[in-house]
Amino acid sequence: MVNRKTAKWIRKAHRYLGIFLGIQFLMWTISGMYFSWTDIDEIHGDQFRQEAVEKAVYTDLISPTNIKDNVIASLELREIAGEPYYWINQSQLVNAETGDLKAEISEQDALQVARRNMLPELKVKSIERIEEVGSHSEYRGRPLPAFAISYETPENIKAYVSVKDGSFQTLRHHDWRWFDFLWMTHTMDYQGRDDFNTIVLRGFSLLGLITVLSGFLLWYVSSPSVIKIKRRSNTKKKNKN
Repeated sequence: MVNRKTAKWIRKAHRYLGIFLGIQFLMWTISGMYFSWTDIDEIHGDQFRQEAVEKAVYTDLISPTNIKDNVIASLELREIAGEPYYWINQSQLVNAETGDLKAEISEQDALQVARRNMLPELKVKSIERIEEVGSHSEYRGRPLPAFAISYETPENIKAYVSVKDGSFQTLRHHDWRWFDFLWMTHTMDYQGRDDFNTIVLRGFSLLGLITVLSGFLLWYVSSPSVIKIKRRSNTKKKNKN
């Protein structure tokens, strides 16, 4: 049998590991429950977007080959504020009717783009241009600069439109922000959110395994049933001798 000193050491190690890891275990549990009970489409904000954005049809567009000083590697036709544009080589907007270069879209253009994508009953509260964002921003990892359009809603909805190419990027709201926070605590990636190979996560996972195993070991060394079985076994051995 394990002596009292060893049993006491196991009990103390298990207790302090539990205290140290308890908060993170609680966050893993809460975030896991939240993820399993939420609709990911609602987290993405699909309920605030128009179900199908009608694509515009144009005629008499200029040929991309007639655009001066452009070697075309990629080409996409886009509609911005009712006008057709070629998005060339992932870097330039060119008016598909006149051939004029558009360096960036205006606030009014961005509002038109957002209006085509968002529900018509949503009222715009404000619009601002953002040039840079922090690593924890809800718009991290997306094209900059961009226009952030805020709406008068309890959900604090914001829609983002790229200044460079006029594309509707994403929308954010309360539920998404809660999801993002809980996802951060779940993955323990406090920068990009999606790295499952961080040293912090590996360390806590290993300590969590040790905590569970120490709990099993603590049960084994302190269980009255196990102690009785061992005593009987020891008594039988002594009687045989």
